[in-house]
Amino acid sequence: MPKRQTTNYQLPITLGVIGGSGLYNMQGLSDIQEHAITTPFGKPSDPVVVGTLAGKRVAFLARHGRGHRFTPTEVNYRANIYALKSLGVDRVVSISACGSLRADYAPGHIVIPDQLFDHTKLRARTFFSEGLVAHISVADPFCRDLSDQLEAAVETTNAVVHRGGAFITIEGPRFSTKAESN
Repeated sequence: MPKRQTTNYQLPITLGVIGGSGLYNMQGLSDIQEHAITTPFGKPSDPVVVGTLAGKRVAFLARHGRGHRFTPTEVNYRANIYALKSLGVDRVVSISACGSLRADYAPGHIVIPDQLFDHTKLRARTFFSEGLVAHISVADPFCRDLSDQLEAAVETTNAVVHRGGAFITIEGPRFSTKAESN
């Protein structure tokens, strides 16, 4: 973890990053502040780390907690999103290490999905419940503008990037069967 400094920036936090398995901190951050936030949904997975990266304020949250303390089903997703929003974040990039059945999607490639299959059953899936009813469309679950920006950023690194595809979520900690993935 980079050394903490006490400089207080008034810049808005422009982006939230949620790290998946193996990504418990964000390299390159300076002017770091940690925020232990309690939400109406409980505590998030870890304190939110806010820092400066390339002149922008960003927030980082370890999805499974530092040291991988929570299985995917145990992660308090609503608290995580609420905590980021409470800091002013309005765009979130969530990083996941996952597999693929496609030969052209090799390990180490970056995939920016455009669709989602949610095969979970035990997770809270909405903020709307207990007397607050709303219906939202998830026909296009990912922000096209943010996906465009991510693709352009990855291309500057010469990494292999694939645009589009379906992200399949399984009730972890198990991974999907080949039949489920197909």
